[in-house]
Amino acid sequence: MRIDTAAGSILCDPWVNPAYFASWFPFPDNSQLDWETLGQVDYLYVSHLHRDHFDAKHLRDFVSKDATVLLPEFPTSEMEDELRALGFTKFLKAPNEQVVELPGGLKIMIQALTSPTDGPIGDSSLWVEYDGVRLLNQNDARPADLSVFAEFGHVHAHLLQFSGAIWYPMVYELPQAAKTAFGKQKRERQFDRTWRYIDDLKADHVFPIAGPPCFLDDALWQFNDIHGDEGNIFPDQSVFLAEYAKVGGTNGIVLLPGSVAEVTTEGCATTHPVPVAEFFANKTAHLEEMRERKRAIIAAEKASWRHPEVDVLGEMKRRIEPLLDESIYLAKGVGGPVRFDLVGTDDAGGETVESIVVDFPGKEVRPYADEKVRYRFRTERALVEHLLHTGEVDWVNSLFLSCRFSAARIGQYNEFVYAFFKCLSEERLQYAEGWYDEHERAVDAEDITIGDWVVQRRCPHLKADLSRFGIVEGDQLTCQLHGWKFDMASGRCLTSVGHKIRAHRADATATQAG
Repeated sequence: MRIDTAAGSILCDPWVNPAYFASWFPFPDNSQLDWETLGQVDYLYVSHLHRDHFDAKHLRDFVSKDATVLLPEFPTSEMEDELRALGFTKFLKAPNEQVVELPGGLKIMIQALTSPTDGPIGDSSLWVEYDGVRLLNQNDARPADLSVFAEFGHVHAHLLQFSGAIWYPMVYELPQAAKTAFGKQKRERQFDRTWRYIDDLKADHVFPIAGPPCFLDDALWQFNDIHGDEGNIFPDQSVFLAEYAKVGGTNGIVLLPGSVAEVTTEGCATTHPVPVAEFFANKTAHLEEMRERKRAIIAAEKASWRHPEVDVLGEMKRRIEPLLDESIYLAKGVGGPVRFDLVGTDDAGGETVESIVVDFPGKEVRPYADEKVRYRFRTERALVEHLLHTGEVDWVNSLFLSCRFSAARIGQYNEFVYAFFKCLSEERLQYAEGWYDEHERAVDAEDITIGDWVVQRRCPHLKADLSRFGIVEGDQLTCQLHGWKFDMASGRCLTSVGHKIRAHRADATATQAG
């Protein structure tokens, strides 16, 4: 998205090239826009380092290096370091949640989210004001609430995510009926969260952005929402409008590549390169044409992955074991071995499988020894060879988001597994360990009442305000921000290990007081 004002222009998250092992492409296709012109801007804002937001090749080739980068206040310097390596030299480090006035009366504020589960150590939203018109580019950030943005006046344009951006439940080795059921739940939670944010901010106009991706490789084609699968987690913008209408939403505006929306305090006038309804009515044809056009790009990417010279077990030991030695909270949180089944081919063309275990209690990487594991991932050996060859420090936002794997687990979701594999560097690991240490020690003393229950105000997961996001049904509480569930009677988290909640029945409080 590009924001133009009389006081300057801001280019936000320009993503054009495929991401995550050539699995994700932007949809609708924006690669044929005039990027030579669009990249000549005064300011650049990249919300976070996910590669469907941080497109290094496009930033290097098409965005003016005279642009000043509006930099979120993240806990590590990775984003600034990567942008400097691409040739950017001008940075404005925005203090978190503080309004900064730029020349000409343009005002911006950036809210940075900094838990280890927010992007790879960070996600953010951008608030912009010029001449009394205010815009919030929330993209796919998930703040606990939006009150900080509303404090500075009524927002006229709210741009936010509504679609899925993960591998669950498609990659899990489950019966199709179970995948569909879990997918329906995920799809409904996504929309529920979106309605909550929209209701919080009450902007004049709502723009669905930040998704969905499309999948053009033949091996991933089934993930596109064109097959009548009610459990598909990647609904598009036209589906958003239909679902939004069901809850009374009448102010949604869809943008296509090349669309222009002129937002004022009085309204919004939008022009499109083609009619929006007509475009989505022909979605399958657009995807098929795009697939043929991008085949050579996917083939070239695939040809770069294989690195038979890499000793996978040896390199995993060298890189991961020192991090296991230093890990306290993440290793304890994982609590057991995690297995990788790496699939390759022998000289005769037959399938080979090498099974490697990352043993968190034992603090080592070793061959699989036929023991029981709670988490298992199966993927092409070439993908892990490529991760090790390139020194990738975030396997979650590369391998896992590619959906080029299958997974199985016993028991509940374990966020610590994914937190660790996002943090395969000294800097990231130390930050994550410190974050969990700080939050482990923090005592949330404030209570609220929801229905018949008294419960701590902040969700034990990522501190969402349960007065806004908490829903109680019987003895079960659901935090709508991420869909986490808790058994109120025992305090046990039903979604993941750990994260016990403090709760008791309201009538018990009255009895104690009496």
